[in-house]
Amino acid sequence: MDAAFTEEQHEIRRTLRELLLKRCGPDEVKAAVRTPAGYDTQLWQQLAGRLGLPGLALPTAYGGVGCGPTELALACEETGRAVLPSPLMATAALAAPLILALGSERQRTAWLPALAAGQLTATLAVPGGRLATALALTGPNDGGWAGGGRAGGIQARRAPQECEAVPSKNGGRPAGGGWRLYGEAGQVLNGHTAEVLVVAAHTGGFAHSRTLLFLVRAAAGGGDARSGTEPGVPGLLRTRQTALDETRPQARLELRDVPAELLGEGDGDEAAVAGALAATGVTAAAALAAEAVGAADSALARTVAHVQQREQFGRPIGSFQAVQHRLADLYVRLQAARSAAYYAAWSAGGGLSAPGGAAGPYGAAEPGVGALALAQALESLRAVAAEAVQLHGGIGFTWEHEAHLYFKRAACDELLLGPVHRLRARAAEEAGLFPDGAEEPGGAGEPGRSGEPAGAPGRTAAVEV
Repeated sequence: MDAAFTEEQHEIRRTLRELLLKRCGPDEVKAAVRTPAGYDTQLWQQLAGRLGLPGLALPTAYGGVGCGPTELALACEETGRAVLPSPLMATAALAAPLILALGSERQRTAWLPALAAGQLTATLAVPGGRLATALALTGPNDGGWAGGGRAGGIQARRAPQECEAVPSKNGGRPAGGGWRLYGEAGQVLNGHTAEVLVVAAHTGGFAHSRTLLFLVRAAAGGGDARSGTEPGVPGLLRTRQTALDETRPQARLELRDVPAELLGEGDGDEAAVAGALAATGVTAAAALAAEAVGAADSALARTVAHVQQREQFGRPIGSFQAVQHRLADLYVRLQAARSAAYYAAWSAGGGLSAPGGAAGPYGAAEPGVGALALAQALESLRAVAAEAVQLHGGIGFTWEHEAHLYFKRAACDELLLGPVHRLRARAAEEAGLFPDGAEEPGGAGEPGRSGEPAGAPGRTAAVEV
């Protein structure tokens, strides 16, 4: 493994950092999150057009830059440093990799170039707030998390034949591809503005239960938030939700017989869907870990600058050894998290530079590496953000202070793909730290003394040590 970054990777970081320093200060962030879209659409277009940010990890054959997860993680580190509100995570780390991995050639050609150019944004909608489960970050994703054949979740059914014959505006293909979706999903990242929805839905009823992914063209135009039935999309209701972290806008989607198209060819392959979601989970975990590292680095730098200027008892408070020790501990945790995030991104790319024309995953990542890196990064960001509030003193406790941007990002990121102890438990399970016969009394697959199943999060303490 060559740990040194290439000149191209350094250039991506430098260019993005310079642009965000000019366009994305704390005041600009607070103004952007209060717009209907929840982010600065002009800045997003500049990032897409000038840097090709949404297409950074997409092959050149589909309009992307042709880089890989490492470059995407480096970009996310810089966006995290600025606490940038944008659809980057939803589009580039969640939706686009799934379309690339599972989509037919027609679907890839139709959607990926527009996503790479920033003309469209996309997101992944998972019912029940089970995004971490769907991505296999906190447990196996082979269960009925999308509905399970019972009430709740999102259900998919084939449309009547007369509906399949209705032409659509999208290249003359049948509207919705012969499927209809019914259900609800909450906590969907950028769900109120995304033009392309990748929806996880259950189909087949109880006897032939399976979870597949579907494409929904959610809006004819882009950018404006809505609360109401979409024009041209019958049955789709999107409502922006109030979130603690305003820089990560979320929405609730209600689907009432919404036309959809199956992602992929044929009748769908549940095993392939589960595998693609798990591979996407590793990339998304590495990107989110790098973003958390960038946010923690920025919060620590601001805190160090403050303690060097703030005086108490006739001297800067940063000169007191107790404060220095606290900052030194944070620095060590931050560097450990950065190394873990970089390694996870490298592993997500198969340990190789991404080939520009590849049409699928670059290789199998090391088991548990994404979840473990994300757990390390989230813990580091939480610790740094809490100390930033404390060491800023009275001003740090005011809701308007910029320290709260990092504090709220730390809290909501763990809710999004955590919690940390379940990430670590899943990483231990994938890495085989608890092989068959080496578990608590009860044996492999048997309930332990506490009545929990083997490999349950209750044994996290052993992993954390």
